[in-house]
Amino acid sequence: MTMIKSVCVYCGSSSRVDQAYKDAAVELGKSLAANNWDLVYGGGRVGLMGLVADSALSAGSKVVGIIPRHIQAREIEHTDLTELHIVDSMHIRKQMMVDRGDAFVILAGGLGTLDEFFEILTWKQLGLHDKPVVMVNINGYWDKMLEAIKFIADQKFMREEDLRMFQVVDTVAEVAQALTNAPHERFDPSTKWI
Repeated sequence: MTMIKSVCVYCGSSSRVDQAYKDAAVELGKSLAANNWDLVYGGGRVGLMGLVADSALSAGSKVVGIIPRHIQAREIEHTDLTELHIVDSMHIRKQMMVDRGDAFVILAGGLGTLDEFFEILTWKQLGLHDKPVVMVNINGYWDKMLEAIKFIADQKFMREEDLRMFQVVDTVAEVAQALTNAPHERFDPSTKWI
């Protein structure tokens, strides 16, 4: 069982998405607060990012936003957070998010969300962290990507056991249990190339 104080959430910044994804973001913010978990996220006030932050704040969670200066300059940062860190690069932002989160939840998102998801999986594969990763597959949003990851394993470009580095749930209601019951497993990077 994993001890969690804060959850890093990766999700989209678009507001032009189906209501189901927006509802999931709001529900996740409430769920974090109900479990006494703080939110760590990318610091934006738009799209799913803003919804999960607002929901977590209104339900009583502390919310830590980390935003690069070049994005903050476009005035999309959330100014009502518990903490807002303005950093010099995307690399610093991503490292801080990983350092501040005890677990990761991936909601629907675009290329940035994919980048963050694959980076934390790669870091886990290399033994740089052993934190739980849960992907929320609302309305089958991630189905095609999950098929691609399975294909990669089938073609031996990743180990079959690497598919256990993350869990997939279909609803936000399943997230808390998936996080708290996640195996505390450190992957041995020396076996990656065998």
